[in-house]
Amino acid sequence: MKTILLILLFVGLAFIGAPLFSIIGGIAVLAFHLADIDTSAVIVELYRLASAPTLIAIPLFTFAGYVLAESKTPRRLVALSQALFGWIRGGLAVVALVSCAVFTAFTGASGVTIIALGGLLFPILLQEKYSEKFTLGLLTTSGSLGLLFPPSLPLILYSMVASNSRTASGGVPDVSIDKLFAAGLLPGILLLVILAVYAIRQGAKGAVPKIPFSWKNVRIAVRDAAWEIPLPFLVIGGIYGGLFTATEAAAVTAFYVLVVEVLIYRDLKLFSDVPRIMVESMVLVGAILVILGCAMGLTNYLIDEEVPMKLFALIQHFISSKAAFLILLNIFLLIVGMMMDIFSAIIVVVPLIIPIATAYDVNPIHLGIIFLTNLEIGYLTPPVGLNLFISSFRFEKPISTVVRATLPYIGLLLIALMIITYVPELSLWMIDLLGIR
Repeated sequence: MKTILLILLFVGLAFIGAPLFSIIGGIAVLAFHLADIDTSAVIVELYRLASAPTLIAIPLFTFAGYVLAESKTPRRLVALSQALFGWIRGGLAVVALVSCAVFTAFTGASGVTIIALGGLLFPILLQEKYSEKFTLGLLTTSGSLGLLFPPSLPLILYSMVASNSRTASGGVPDVSIDKLFAAGLLPGILLLVILAVYAIRQGAKGAVPKIPFSWKNVRIAVRDAAWEIPLPFLVIGGIYGGLFTATEAAAVTAFYVLVVEVLIYRDLKLFSDVPRIMVESMVLVGAILVILGCAMGLTNYLIDEEVPMKLFALIQHFISSKAAFLILLNIFLLIVGMMMDIFSAIIVVVPLIIPIATAYDVNPIHLGIIFLTNLEIGYLTPPVGLNLFISSFRFEKPISTVVRATLPYIGLLLIALMIITYVPELSLWMIDLLGIR
């Protein structure tokens, strides 16, 4: 009876808005106490987390993303994309897709992209005769597109959490950051291409005027963004060229971005803007790490009690095929994406689903791409998708209007999700091509 009351207490605390780490940590401490195991097991996980070599990548990439968001990088990125793609019928919509995807990859947060780039692109798209409904849906959807592209923070976090989980056989899954970065490239491009084709078709249908191509505009845009253009190539090329590890890439990125935005472009002031950005970015990092530490403690309890395998036995009783399991998994993850932010979802859900998915012979790298694609779509899925509310607030439109505008894009993303789910080679081919071990 006492246990039931405590569980109800935790549920009540969650509903009134108690911090997630306190709920997870409390459940972990209670679980270990009831199992007559020293509750210091939770704190041990915090220590183990602090010694993880990949941990430093999270604060460094987060800081770099915040610096880019606070600078004039969004304007330069849009101008460059417009110079390159504006001549296509519907090209400005493609500009929005590409700009938002690249920006989200570095900031790791779709809400930041909608706020930073949405306000810039919304009036431009309307001025170019795109309908308000199309524009709302496009920018709301574009906010989460870059989560599969390196150096996306969710990819790094998934790698850390998955590497501390267990497969169905009890082993540790091989989910390195290098492999995840490579695995996300083709699925991410697929999402972009499907939405770009739709945008071009809509632009042609609405007789949206084209922007004449001009080498002069390209030169100006390239010159203005000359220090930011090499950044993706520096990160990706450096990692897969063997120049540095993903963690070292994070340090190089943070230093490079800081020098470029503060000393070269001078968009930010070293002694006023940079300390403020450091504080804001590290608040997010601190929240992620506290939740991660508590969740890893709870995960240990779940593994000791064989909870994932008991769930697998229950699921296997009703579902025997891998294809049917993947359908159920996608439905579950879409619901998770609607109800939780992406960082909490990764930390809480991944340790539970990895043993079950690997029992159905789902590659853990492929599972990571399925997982993040679902969360991208979950951000947009009514009634409680986070991006719907951010977009409603940013563009001052009723939530119902944003939902109707986003529905066609959700349909297209679901088609892409099915391809990503049932064609694992799309996620794994780049790993084999690059020879990542």
